[in-house]
Amino acid sequence: MMADSSPLLLFDGVCNLCASSVQFVLKHDHRGLVRFSSIQSETGSTLYREHGFDPEQPHSMLLITDHGSFTQSDAAIELAQLMGGWLSAAVIFKIIPRSIRDAVYLLIAKNRYRIFGKKDQCWLPRLEWKERFVS
Repeated sequence: MMADSSPLLLFDGVCNLCASSVQFVLKHDHRGLVRFSSIQSETGSTLYREHGFDPEQPHSMLLITDHGSFTQSDAAIELAQLMGGWLSAAVIFKIIPRSIRDAVYLLIAKNRYRIFGKKDQCWLPRLEWKERFVS
């Protein structure tokens, strides 16, 4: 984990849906709490593997925080809570059993390239966001 212990989101850097999600977080995380690393980067690949996942077959974002690691729908809900404001209302989705939330998450994840497309190389952030990325 990063030395400053900021929450770190590992995401699939070649996935259009994932890159759009990261851009959403960058625009709505007004406190600038969340840092990012693509699963394809050296840091992201190492951390993804350390948490028991294959970086060659990314199937879930991974959110690493001081109070635990989160995947699939739990990662999305935790991320929304970290951003605060109206996004904190996402906690309401915890009333839905995790097995159902994760089934929906995995259905989208499994089809994300087909539906949203895939890049040949990792998405690169705008210059003003560069310091929030770990390589």
